[in-house]
Amino acid sequence: MTVHNIKAVPDSAADSIALTSRGTARSSRTVVLVLALCGIVMTLQQTMILPLLPNLPSLLDTSASNASWLVTVTLVTGAVVTPLIGRLADMFGKKRMIMITLMIVVTGSVLGGATEAFPLLIIARAMQGCGLAMVPVATATMRDVLPRERVPGGIATMSASLAIGSAAGLPLAGIIVNSLDWHAVFWVTALSGSLLFIVIAKVVPESGVQARTTFDYIGAFVLAAALISLLLVLSKGSQWGWSEWETLSSAGMGIFLLVLWVPLQLRSPSPLVDVRLAARPPVLLVNTCSALIGFALFSNFLVTIQLLQMPVTTGFGIGMNILEAGLWMIPTTLAGVVMAPVASRAIGRFGARSVLLIASIQLSVSFVVRVFFSHTLWQILVGATLIGMGLVLTGAAIQTLIMRAVPISETASANGLNALLRSIGTSAASATLAAMSTIWVVQAGSEIYPAYNAFAAMFWISAAATVATAATTVVMMFFTRRSTDRKPTPSTT
Repeated sequence: MTVHNIKAVPDSAADSIALTSRGTARSSRTVVLVLALCGIVMTLQQTMILPLLPNLPSLLDTSASNASWLVTVTLVTGAVVTPLIGRLADMFGKKRMIMITLMIVVTGSVLGGATEAFPLLIIARAMQGCGLAMVPVATATMRDVLPRERVPGGIATMSASLAIGSAAGLPLAGIIVNSLDWHAVFWVTALSGSLLFIVIAKVVPESGVQARTTFDYIGAFVLAAALISLLLVLSKGSQWGWSEWETLSSAGMGIFLLVLWVPLQLRSPSPLVDVRLAARPPVLLVNTCSALIGFALFSNFLVTIQLLQMPVTTGFGIGMNILEAGLWMIPTTLAGVVMAPVASRAIGRFGARSVLLIASIQLSVSFVVRVFFSHTLWQILVGATLIGMGLVLTGAAIQTLIMRAVPISETASANGLNALLRSIGTSAASATLAAMSTIWVVQAGSEIYPAYNAFAAMFWISAAATVATAATTVVMMFFTRRSTDRKPTPSTT
């Protein structure tokens, strides 16, 4: 059993930490707003590079395959460092690690804005990818520094902020592509990250909840190598070929290292991830839901933006440019923002599991409806909006459940593992769409595009993923009820 020397108060006393740190509802709202800005800034740096991809080969004098690494390296780096930074945040302080990570992101952004050398741009994008770890750490901070009753609202706001950043990144990138030098996509992140650093330093308190343990360097190295191997398969498998030796060897290496990593963690006196805790049904089932919802989330985003941009000559596309498509995505994002306070109230009244179950069912129905009704602009937008609203509900419920299922000293690392599995889900969605786009194609003029059947298949798979989420939630409720039934009844005198 792992024993931690925790510099912390019990979870039941978290409210007193929060109240002594700020003391007012207004200051709590300010902390939530500032921490949510982490989500906006980090998703901005993810999405703003996407519209540049078609032009980067000529701008950087490289191939399209090489240019795609500017997206891949960010996703892989973010997934690898998220559990590591989460563990360090539990050990040395969450605010401290947020600020250190933000400094890395700003430095990478400045490097990207100042260079045209492709190797340096890869390094810059890798440094930006470290910022993806800020979101789970910022979410964990809310548990430490907010009054208990405000935590669900804070989590829901964080979920909404991710949608805001994703939607805002596309039109902002369109404006930059049309009006400014492409380096501006890096300078926007550098400026916003620098301002956010200053605000966090002044507004967000350090929780004082720290686990005094040593850092598991061997476990971190093995996990990083395993994740790099597996995520490269998901990100590059469609380009390499699923049966090619690069794909098979990378997958084999990743699986081997992951199998090796588990006993290393079980024997470690201070594991990077408490495998025993992660294997408990309440944690394991929530993390399973996170991976499934991550697939649905990215599937909805990828398919919607492609439907809006597909040429009209395909028979189903709307024919928008990237700026127009990004602007039309804003209403769907605003609907998600409106759902944030609704999610908070619903979780407080009905419980996170009930909200997760109902929202998962709503998502599965919405995905099925999108299979048959995604041929006009209003159908695409209404379908994307309904799914976006459900995703905010499920995201808030999952984050609430994972934080309730682990000790307060493990919050950041548990959130990091949860975010990692969500990233694996999003990477799987991207790989699945790439595979579907090679199975079903349509010719429009002299160009070949994915056929509508490819997008319909993604909707069907996402519907299945959300049905599986609902089923997993039912199992979760069963385990919770059985655990409650097993509690001893207080004796009477």
